[in-house]
Amino acid sequence: MRIAVFSTKPYDRRFLEAANAAAGGTHAFAWIEARLDAATARLAEGAEAACLFVNDRADAEALRVLAAGGVRLLALRSAGFNHVDLPEAKRLGLAVGRVPAYSPEAVAEHTAALILALNRKIHRAYARVREGNFALEGLLGFDLHGRTVGVIGTGQIGAVFARIMAGFGCRLLGYDPHPNPACLALGMEYRELDALLPEADIVSLHCPLTPATRHLINAARLLRMKPGAMLVNTSRGAILDTAAVVESLKAGHLGHLGLDVYEEEEKLFFEDLSGTVIEDDVFARLLTFPNVLITGHQAFFTEEAMRAIAETTLANVDSFARAGAVKHPVPG
Repeated sequence: MRIAVFSTKPYDRRFLEAANAAAGGTHAFAWIEARLDAATARLAEGAEAACLFVNDRADAEALRVLAAGGVRLLALRSAGFNHVDLPEAKRLGLAVGRVPAYSPEAVAEHTAALILALNRKIHRAYARVREGNFALEGLLGFDLHGRTVGVIGTGQIGAVFARIMAGFGCRLLGYDPHPNPACLALGMEYRELDALLPEADIVSLHCPLTPATRHLINAARLLRMKPGAMLVNTSRGAILDTAAVVESLKAGHLGHLGLDVYEEEEKLFFEDLSGTVIEDDVFARLLTFPNVLITGHQAFFTEEAMRAIAETTLANVDSFARAGAVKHPVPG
């Protein structure tokens, strides 16, 4: 099949080409650096499949342009699918395949890295030492051992993260409509969200973005968190009400914030904007806090995860080409 790959970066090309070669080189790629939206969708004309990433905008208008140009398959190289208008895709007869799991270890380990860096002020210490400042004032952290960690969403990634935190000797609390036996085996205690938040020293988000989880952590729930607690989000940006988070930081209630995702990241992440002015005032405000650490949606970015994403994406394409159905459809 001919596949139009939107939001192409050099690493996407490297891993997709390797996966295609290993499978016999049966597919042809059209590499498109632009993100998908209604204006760029025409670039896929003549392709049978469009391969999308998390910040591509597959709204109804874009999907209609894709379908008119011959696209029959949306091959998502991500687990999330909130950026796709699924009812419109169904109406147009577009199949949608995703990558349900690639490397839960990658995201869970990055979450732990954010926690350790925030707690022990690694980012600040690094800058100090490079300037010849070896003073310890302002770098005081705390032992993770014995602390209570709240895990919001205990699917594959949340379970791996829980195992890592258990290794540090943390007490585990969980919130999920479907308790995970693997987490229960670690000694995790499940709570309702509003009961979990006041107990947790660290709250880590690992749930998908749905209408029910949008702004799950809002102003009211931030107030329920323990004063000085740490909040980490490596799932989807809109699970946090970012404006409310800024107010909590300003008030001194939220002690630390670690982000790998941001609800308005579409115009920021995966691009080099070092020579431009960031016009997002909320994001710019976040960058002013010394107790905030932000990475640019890189938690998934390991060799193992990229290889798995490429292989699973092409497995969906192969299945559709052979049988007219993807191997890993979106739920529902």
